[in-house]
Amino acid sequence: MRVLFVCLGNICRSPTAEGVFRRLLDEHGLAHRVAVDSCGIGPWHVGKAPDPRACEAAARRGIDLSEFRARQLADDDFERFDMLLAMDHDNLAAIEARRPPHSQVPARLFLEYAGYPDRAVPDPYYGGDQGFDEVLDLVEAASRGLLEEIEARRERRP
Repeated sequence: MRVLFVCLGNICRSPTAEGVFRRLLDEHGLAHRVAVDSCGIGPWHVGKAPDPRACEAAARRGIDLSEFRARQLADDDFERFDMLLAMDHDNLAAIEARRPPHSQVPARLFLEYAGYPDRAVPDPYYGGDQGFDEVLDLVEAASRGLLEEIEARRERRP
C-alpha cells in the first residue's frame, strides 16, 4: 500500500499528515507494509522544510518533521501510489485536473477517514499558531480512520 498526502504547497498540512501517519504506522508495526509520502499542488516551496510553526506544533506531540522537504505533485505519482488524499476541495480538483487519462488511483478528501466527507483540513499558513494544533487534531483523527481501513483491507485479503 502506498499513500500520498496532498496539499497546496507541501509545507503545512500534507507533511503534518505524513508525519502523523508514519508515527501511527510505526506504533502498529506496519511501517514496512505502507509507504507514505506528501506533496503539494504548486511549486512555490519545492525543496523547503515544513513551516516552522507546523514543525513546532508536531514536535509538541512527539512528531519530527524536520527532515521533510516539499515537492510538487508529479505525473508518476498517479502510478506510484495506491491512494491520493487531498487536504481540501481545491487540492482534490487540482489532482483530478492533473490526472492522466489512464489513471485509476482513487483520490479523496483525507477527512473522509475522520467521518467528515465534505470537510477540508483548514490551511493554517496565514493564521495564528492555534491553526496548526487544529490541523493536528483533524489529521490525527483521519489517520486513525485511514489505519483502520488499511488494516481491514489486509484482513480481507486471502
